[in-house]
Amino acid sequence: MVKSPSIKILGIALSQQSVEKLKEIVVKSLDDLKVIDPQVLNVTKLTSMADYMIVASGTSDRHLKALANSVAVSVKEAGYSIRSEGEQTGDWILLDLGDIIVHLMLPKTRDFYNIEGLWRVNAD
Repeated sequence: MVKSPSIKILGIALSQQSVEKLKEIVVKSLDDLKVIDPQVLNVTKLTSMADYMIVASGTSDRHLKALANSVAVSVKEAGYSIRSEGEQTGDWILLDLGDIIVHLMLPKTRDFYNIEGLWRVNAD
């Protein structure tokens, strides 16, 4: 599947350079709050729904909520849009940035669903 050089994030066309900048903002926001084992997966060859999937863990539901809030604030300050799901349950929070999908999970939830393993298996 061939993607155009312009990528849409929540309806706004972004260049590949902008997607890379957004990825850096997300990773830095997570690192600032001591995220556990972040994995950045390039899924451009696997799907047209996103370029990157970021999977990471937190120590508790409060930590996950703080991580999600940090990403949301940083992304909005940089002028991007974000959608989120799962804040109420607390064991898995999904952040949708269009071409970047962020999964924040408690370690037991992450182990159970093995999101990174699913995407890596499909990459082979």
